Amino acid sequence: MNLHAKVIGVGQPFIILHGFLGMGDNWKTLALRFSKLGYQIHLIDQRNHGRSFHDDKFDYELLTQDLMRYCTQNTIEKCILLGHSMGGKTAMLFTALYPSLVQCLIVADIAPRFYPVHHDAILEGLDSLDFSQIKSRKQADEKLSEYISELGIRQFLLKNLYWIQPGQLALRINLKALKNNVAEVGEALPAQMSVERSTLFLKGDRSEYIGPDDEKQIYTQFSNVKIETIPKAGHWLHAENPEAFFAAVSNFLS
Repeated sequence: MNLHAKVIGVGQPFIILHGFLGMGDNWKTLALRFSKLGYQIHLIDQRNHGRSFHDDKFDYELLTQDLMRYCTQNTIEKCILLGHSMGGKTAMLFTALYPSLVQCLIVADIAPRFYPVHHDAILEGLDSLDFSQIKSRKQADEKLSEYISELGIRQFLLKNLYWIQPGQLALRINLKALKNNVAEVGEALPAQMSVERSTLFLKGDRSEYIGPDDEKQIYTQFSNVKIETIPKAGHWLHAENPEAFFAAVSNFLS
């Protein structure tokens, strides 16, 4: 079971892991910019997301094993690793377990702690999409709007739509498995986890995912770490303020 990835550019491997209900393509614009700095960007679809394989099982240990297998198959001996939200937790655990494979780590708007389930309305909305009746993205958006008022979140979710054949839409995500395992997304990483690799945490100034107590935990578990704030941004900080996000990551890497 191999992960799907889009590889952009040549140079040092730079792996990017998307968040829950996302896909590697969400990062394509930033990936093109990073590739011009001399990096080979790997936009990975994690299991049950994007074009990667579907499986009933889903947790951070499995996501980490998937990434290890990807590195082995693609002869990646050392990479820059960036993860957002769920992808950030995968990236943290991977770096703790396989430090020799990671040159440095960038974590976007997530801490290693437990988060309660808060995707109920989103998953309900996606589950409500009846593609025997819905024949356009506009119709799908109208149905989702009954559950999700924020246009930006609906646009993000609608990127999961694709045509399985002319006139027939479907979702790329494995919605059933993600619904059944949604509690795993918020699970805390091991309390004994320790990371010595150079690490940058980025948080949105309008996001509540990383608070003062989280910063204390981060400084305890990460011995070589910086925490920076991206202005005018919430949880999707890389999309809401891509210029500041790109600048922060570029400065860290240089």
